[in-house]
Amino acid sequence: MKRREIVKGIGALPLSGGIIGGMLSWTKADANPPAPAARNLLQELGVRSFINAAGTYTAMTASLMHEEVIEAIKASATSFCMLNELQDKVGEKIAQMTKAEAAMVTSGAFSALTLGLAGILTGTDKTKIQSLPQNLEAAGMKSEVILQKSHCIGYEQALWNTGVKLIAVETVADLEKAINAKTASMHFMNCNALSGQINAEDWLAIAQKNNIPATIDIAADVPPVTNLWKFNEMGYSYVAISGGKALRGPQSAGILMGKKDIIAAARLNHSPNGKTIGRGMKVNKEEILGMYVALEKYIATDHEKEWKLWEDRIAVINNALKSIDGVTTTIKVPPIANHTPTLHVTWDKSKINLTNDEFMDRLRKGNPSIEVVSNAEGGFNTTVFMLKPGEEKIVAKRFKEELLNTK
Repeated sequence: MKRREIVKGIGALPLSGGIIGGMLSWTKADANPPAPAARNLLQELGVRSFINAAGTYTAMTASLMHEEVIEAIKASATSFCMLNELQDKVGEKIAQMTKAEAAMVTSGAFSALTLGLAGILTGTDKTKIQSLPQNLEAAGMKSEVILQKSHCIGYEQALWNTGVKLIAVETVADLEKAINAKTASMHFMNCNALSGQINAEDWLAIAQKNNIPATIDIAADVPPVTNLWKFNEMGYSYVAISGGKALRGPQSAGILMGKKDIIAAARLNHSPNGKTIGRGMKVNKEEILGMYVALEKYIATDHEKEWKLWEDRIAVINNALKSIDGVTTTIKVPPIANHTPTLHVTWDKSKINLTNDEFMDRLRKGNPSIEVVSNAEGGFNTTVFMLKPGEEKIVAKRFKEELLNTK
């Protein structure tokens, strides 16, 4: 058939239910295809997901970001900007919120510790910046950092990475004897404040008396919200905090805040600058903005209401377990780090023939999978501040079932 005849034949067909109608329907559907179903990548890859009744542990991917943080990350992923300009603007806002002279977003609290100390060591001297972590004294830098022996729990590695020598002390007399011309700073690990002989106030006072920078790690030490500015107002030279724990920002983000000159020098030791100790500690624009929005939301939260919610949730679990013969439950609040209602559970092994490892393994392999942490008394601890609404009922039911199922 000729083209003219084909067109004429099609034109004679009815529009409804005919070829034209079908073509129009196909064209409309093709122009607006249905959105593809969201992929469950964890499921695709065979990676276990679980209810987090343990807390904000890094290995468990810490916390879940708020929807506002996720939206900030998604929106900023579609535009370019200059990284240093973004750090400038966000740093100003964070400094205002935390009552610090200056601030910056880092790739976690560990990175904040390294960069902050690097800033103290090098200042804005480019030659010194490029020298780290070697030959500190040869490059004209101080080379020792003092901290309490009980504060050496692993995170001091972040300081040691700059090339300094760590000097551990126990008493005030030890501290005063250790201070010398090589002392670059005095570092305080806040989560272990109660285990040392020198408190944060006295530590700072001795540092200030000797004109030495005092620094502090408060990685997991909110709540309370006031800790976000407490140590800045006290006069600590810099403060490092994790962004992906209670603040619920990106897990790979953190905040370094403190004295203006130290933060400025830390920025020079950081990405995107080359030949620096922090070049590999880069933080992208999405993380910077996500951290900013997370901090805003955390400060604006009604923390009294939030605390009451946690108490109600922990009560659901406690009420389900405390009536079981042989089980002992106690609600505790850790004094500093992870300062939230925590249920401490133990049981009489002669009545419940189950070890805490066996109990935790059952939770892990069950449906849904649940994570808790063991305690020193052979039981487990559980928290609720990382639970989604309603999950406390699921957790309570599973705990009770597993403790009663000892055959």
